[in-house]
Amino acid sequence: MGRHTREGLKSILRNGWMSFASISAVMITLIILGISLVIALNAQQMSHYVTNQLEFDAFLQQNATTQQGQQIAQQVQALPGVKSVSMVTKEEGMKQLESELGSQYSDLLTGFKENPLPIKLVVQATDPRQTVPIANEVRSLPGVAKVNDGQSVIRPLFSTLDVIRNVGLVFVLALVVTTMFLISNTIKITIFSRRREIEIMKLVGATNWFIRWPFLIEGILIGVIGALIPYLVITIGYHVLYIRAGGVFAGLNFPLVGGSGLALKLAIVMFGIGIFLGIWGGIMSVRKFLRI
Repeated sequence: MGRHTREGLKSILRNGWMSFASISAVMITLIILGISLVIALNAQQMSHYVTNQLEFDAFLQQNATTQQGQQIAQQVQALPGVKSVSMVTKEEGMKQLESELGSQYSDLLTGFKENPLPIKLVVQATDPRQTVPIANEVRSLPGVAKVNDGQSVIRPLFSTLDVIRNVGLVFVLALVVTTMFLISNTIKITIFSRRREIEIMKLVGATNWFIRWPFLIEGILIGVIGALIPYLVITIGYHVLYIRAGGVFAGLNFPLVGGSGLALKLAIVMFGIGIFLGIWGGIMSVRKFLRI
């Protein structure tokens, strides 16, 4: 293996321009793939963040007491799929309303003899997609007067997120396949230019694997070097942007994927693809010249 590694390194240096072309092809395609993965991962993060914020309001009967509200809240909490239930009393609801409307309406709100607001339960489902079915169950409970489940918003929201997720997945997969063929063809061109060398080694009695190993190691090195530079550019650039943005997406205020988690995923994908393509391109390219 030491001999094969030395030969692989010498081959990269000996065939400078072809090696440079191969590494450049790997770099260009992997940097496009890496940027696409960064966008896809943050889009997925956004969809998870949005869906995890989904909740619905259940308003109790006007004459329901705080004790009755607590009892109904326990019943709702016991329903399958309910993650959390929080109760907003009449007094808390009035304070929230005063805060939302502002001081100019404080005299109007304090003019009521009795608090007109009902007790409200804020319910969140463990699975955001079960929000509407759980809301239907809560609607049928005794003491519940009205439920705002937001069906007109939730269903289109999930449909839109599914479309975005599927389109992003198809785009990334298509880019991966394109990258695989582009890099492997570039490595094939590199090996094709040295077909005479392979034929001579075969004729003097070298075994197939003795011939293959230097090319496999060369392909692995091309893949690693070609992935290293885009990886460093993307991770460092993303870290700078992440710090400047304060970890949230400007304008939408949803959290971005953390730099450490993103770096690990990018390393696995980019170096994994680079090494795999180097090995695959080496095996497939050398094979045809071994049939003498």
